[in-house]
Amino acid sequence: MRIYWPSTLATLAVAAPSGVLRGAPVTVHAVTPALREFYADADPRELEDELEYVAMGDAAEESLRLLATEPAGPPVRRVVLALDVPGTALPQPDASWSTPERSRVVLEHDLLLQHLVSVHVDDAEAEEDVRAALGALAAADAGDDDARFTVESVQGHELLWYDATELPLLLAAGT
Repeated sequence: MRIYWPSTLATLAVAAPSGVLRGAPVTVHAVTPALREFYADADPRELEDELEYVAMGDAAEESLRLLATEPAGPPVRRVVLALDVPGTALPQPDASWSTPERSRVVLEHDLLLQHLVSVHVDDAEAEEDVRAALGALAAADAGDDDARFTVESVQGHELLWYDATELPLLLAAGT
């Protein structure tokens, strides 16, 4: 099963050396029944790729929220790990069509580095918008439409793709 784990570079730097990215239970994103239902009218030939892209985007939104809990400092980039994990994941009981709950699931086992497929990270050009989104997050959550626009604008930046074998290089470079 392909899952997407929202993270940060700082979290990865601490977790990766042990091989255990996060102990169970761990909240991740995946293609869920709620997500499938939301995109029921999509072109069936492109549906799977589109659903995977949306689940990764939901994880990227959570990565932004994780960045808000860390001390400020460079680099300020969203990070999402794609992993192929054995078994199934349990949808969150409150899963809905809202973002990012529509793709949120809970794994009942540890999230292991050996299952890593790829790493997705913002490039340097996204940092200014990510910082602005972090600054607007509280106001957006309180209902401010302008702040919500600022937070959502970071979604315009595509995450760069790195092979799993490149994770040590990313961490060493501090991307």
